[in-house]
This record gives sequence, C-alpha cells and structure tokens, in this order.
Amino acid sequence: MDIHRLRVLRAVVADGSIRGAATSLGYTPSAISQHITALQKETGLTLVQRAGRSIEPTVAGRTVAAHAARVFERLAELELVVSDLRAGRVGTLSVSYFASAGAVWIPPMVATLAREFPGLRLDLRLIELVGADAGQPDIAIFVDGTEPADTRGYRVRALLTEPYFAVVPRGSALADRVEVDLVELRDEAWVDNDVARGACRQAVLDACSTVGFSPAFHIETQDYPTAIKFVAEGMGITVIPRLGLGALPESTVAVPIVNPTPRRSISVRVRDAVADHPAAVRLLDLLDAHVGRAASAGGGGR
Repeated sequence: MDIHRLRVLRAVVADGSIRGAATSLGYTPSAISQHITALQKETGLTLVQRAGRSIEPTVAGRTVAAHAARVFERLAELELVVSDLRAGRVGTLSVSYFASAGAVWIPPMVATLAREFPGLRLDLRLIELVGADAGQPDIAIFVDGTEPADTRGYRVRALLTEPYFAVVPRGSALADRVEVDLVELRDEAWVDNDVARGACRQAVLDACSTVGFSPAFHIETQDYPTAIKFVAEGMGITVIPRLGLGALPESTVAVPIVNPTPRRSISVRVRDAVADHPAAVRLLDLLDAHVGRAASAGGGGR
C-alpha cells in the first residue's frame, strides 16, 4: 500500500476537506483528489464520500487513517534507528516520566546509563509537557490512571504504591503529631499542587470524599516544590505523596495521614520491541533498585 497515499488520507481525515489537506501537505487540491482516488482503487474501499459541495471520510476511511497512524509511528522509529546506525550509535531509548520521579530517580539512572552505554541516545520526556503527537515512548514511568487506553505492544507492571503526607508549617498544632486523621485537615487552608487536575490530585480528593469533605484550596500551584514553599511561609498546608517530599525546608514538617491514608500507585510500561535491549534491561534494574529503597525508606520529615 502506497505510504504517500496513506499520508494524504490522514490529512484529509484530519482537516475534513480536500482543500485543507492540500494546504497542510503543500499539494494542489487536484493532486489530493488523485491520491485518494488511487488509494480507493488500491484498497477496493470507498474512503471518502460527497456531503453537499464538500466531501467527508467514510467509516472505512476513518478506520484506515487511524491504523495508518500506527504505520507512521513505526516509520518514525525506523528513521531513528537508521539515523543511529549512520552515526555509529548503539541505539535510541525513549523514556517518559512524571515530575517527582524525574526529580528523584531519573538523574542517577541516566548518569549510570551514560557511563555504561556511552553510544546510547536517550530521549527523555516529562509526561506533563509531552504533546499528543510525540508518539509513545519505549519506557514510561507513570502514575496509575494516566496511562493510554491502548497498551497493546507493551508490558506493564506495578512498581510502588506510596502514601501521602500532610506538609504543615512547623508552628502548626499538627506539626508535633505522630500522625493526623485526614478529617482533621478539613478546616485547614489547603495549597493545591496539581492544577492539571490529574490522577495524583484525584487520589487525595477521593480519600477526602470518603470522610465527608472537599479540600478548601486557597492557593493554586503547579508542582510540589512551589506548594511546599507556600507552606514554609505559613500560608497553609499541602498534601503530597512521599516521593514528592524531597528535602523539606526547616520551617515545615511532613506528618503521616491516616483514616484513610491517600495513596497513589506507580507503574512502568515497556515496549515489547525493546524489552530485551541491554540498556532497557539495565534501566529497569536501576529503577527497581530505586523503588526498593523508596519502599523501605518510610517517609516524613521533622
């Protein structure tokens, strides 16, 4: 099947018109029509149909275009392989991760891989900043609830389930507590740390809901370090998973939360095609070592 014609079909489906596809691809409208006609003959399918003075993709056309997207993703991977071979590199490994994993786990793992696989090209992607058109990585470290619906071609396994802590000002009445019931945070001024309204935030909201309240967020921030700085200034409390605590300021304390303890689960997804790649195997070994240390470290800070 002609790759160029598939590219044209994808453009027609995406833009919704012959003229729009022509503009996107830099073709003339007549050239687009010729490619679509040829592809229909090649497949024996009606891929587009007239709708008034315009055209629209048929169900068959949309289906073929959707499957073609996977073809182009594989082609992009092949182009990277060819580029690596030309440059004498041993290969490319793309790894995506979320912010708190990036702060704690990723730098030492990457440093080790750089020493042990000097010819390896690492493509590192922060999940929160990756666009939908970036394609799926070879290895993804993610919080459960954020993974794509379709994980075919990947091996997925759990890494860690970790608790959340209440980070409070050292002068707070809660700071000397060994632990705090979640419901006791009901009347506190909360500093939000996930304005993206993601799975990490939802785990906290769900736990609060079970004891009959919704947090009163007085300040919104983008990340854990910024939220902690607001707490350090006495502006409220924030609730953060253990991995996100980092080195807390002296003016703050992390107190374990109970009854219930909000938790988030972290998993890793590995593309089947790279599962036996020596660098991928080594990265997963390093990841397991970090997870093991995190699981045995406990948490909190005073």
